[in-house]
Amino acid sequence: MSTKTTNEFGGEIGGVTLLGKAHSLSALFIVLLRATMGGMILFAGLGKVSEWPFDAAGYLANIDPASPVSGLYAAMASNAALMEFVNVFVPATQLLIGAALIAGAFVRLAALGGAMQMMLFYLGGWSGDALALFDSTLVYAVVFLTVAAFGAGRVLGLDAYIEAIEVGGETLTERFPALRYVLG
Repeated sequence: MSTKTTNEFGGEIGGVTLLGKAHSLSALFIVLLRATMGGMILFAGLGKVSEWPFDAAGYLANIDPASPVSGLYAAMASNAALMEFVNVFVPATQLLIGAALIAGAFVRLAALGGAMQMMLFYLGGWSGDALALFDSTLVYAVVFLTVAAFGAGRVLGLDAYIEAIEVGGETLTERFPALRYVLG
């Protein structure tokens, strides 16, 4: 006889309580979502590395003037020292985010990094067209945040093992509670 448990989740936002029950396949789909998003950003980073040297200046300098960040991105593109940093930072973080998500390690930190990159790309792609408000980079940002919110690293991921490491008779997250914000 098997014991069936119900996966309930919820929270309160602005005085409104939200409650839900996860389907029995939810764990599988959160792993697939984590791995898919990890693969997507890993291969974006690999693409940049394979065409080295990567140069973001052309993208940054040619943002649509309707974008709220066009002036900032143009100023960044004209700063050679900053571009040297950006040209290494973007592909390196994409590789790290992708590997972390696939392995299920430091998932919340990685997913937050992925969401931040997608929001920067979203703002850069802003054209002022109302039909373009919900483009793929915005959707990717929300999916990254969903992966973080569900603690997807605890399901077939290394975060479950990292959190259970004992330090001084306590689990890592008991001893260092702030790690709950980067693991999961």
